[in-house]
Parts: sequence; structure tokens; C-alpha cells
Amino acid sequence: REAQAASIRAAFEAFDDPEVPKFHYGSHYSAMGLVLFYLLRAEPFAGYAVALQSGKLDHPDRLFHAVADTWRSCTSSAADVKELTPEWFYSPAFLRNDNGLPLGRRTTGEPLGDVRLPPWAPSAASFVAQHRAALESDHVSAHLHEWIDLIFGYKQKGPEAVKALNLFFYLTYEGGVDLSQVTDAQ
Repeated sequence: REAQAASIRAAFEAFDDPEVPKFHYGSHYSAMGLVLFYLLRAEPFAGYAVALQSGKLDHPDRLFHAVADTWRSCTSSAADVKELTPEWFYSPAFLRNDNGLPLGRRTTGEPLGDVRLPPWAPSAASFVAQHRAALESDHVSAHLHEWIDLIFGYKQKGPEAVKALNLFFYLTYEGGVDLSQVTDAQ
């Protein structure tokens, strides 16, 4: 993770655009496409995912297929800033393809169905129960204020956000665009 932080910091320092303020991440951690990435196995999200992709599901290699692979991507790439949706803590259905959606095959030939779980989770229900237990743990309770500072507090913008590697592209923040100045609704 130190290598990831160093890479993010170096890219931030090297960025130089007279019109665009510096940022660590070019997209925001909470966006419709990211939510649909996790929830596409359940309705109404499957329908929304199809609509987002112009009438078909995204390429199978880009669909959520394994918790470990998604964890690895989120913890090693500055471009992958997904946040967990509430379903990770209460609803095992988002991990199962109970509706039998035709998700296709990855380029490896692996068919997509249920999300592949870590070896310590024998079922989707067990995985979600363990996630909920972790969320409700004393450790998380003792550190929850740190997350609140990043998402809602003083580390959301400005110098503290820069120090915390928590600055997003300026247009993802409220007020990033003066809507009263938009004259072309197209």
C-alpha cells in the first residue's frame, strides 16, 4: 500500500494544468456505475446496468466476479476507488446470481455466475455476516471518526485532503460547476 500511496502522491505532484486543480483521483468513490458494478446480479440494478451500457451488460472481464480480485484492484490502483455499498453488510443476494443472468465468460473461459468469495467465507451469507461483525467491531468503532473526517469532514477538501491523499477531481464536488452559468441544456 505504501507503493500505491507513493504513486498517487507522485502523480499529484507532477500534474500541471493551468485550468484544472490538482487531484489524487479522477472519479469519485460513489457513482452510479460503481454501485451497479457490485449490485448487477439483483434487480432493479441489473436493468440499470444494462441501460448504462446501451442495452447490454458490460464485457464479462469488467464485471464483478471475485472479491479478492476487486480488493487487489482497489488497494493497488489509484484509478479504482470503489466504496462498499450497504449490501456488503446486510444482503448476501448481491453476491449470488439467483436470477440466472447471462453474465457471459471471461477471456480465461471462466463462466460468470455467483461472485467468487474468499476461502474464509463458505457462503455469501457467511461473508456478509463476517463483514457486518467487522463493521460493528471495537476496532472500527474506535476509528470510525477517521472515515467521517475523510468523507464528510475537514479532510474532504483543502490542505488536509492533500495530506490524506483524499482529493478528487474538482467537478465531483458540490459547487464544482456554477449551474447558474450553464446556458446550453444539451
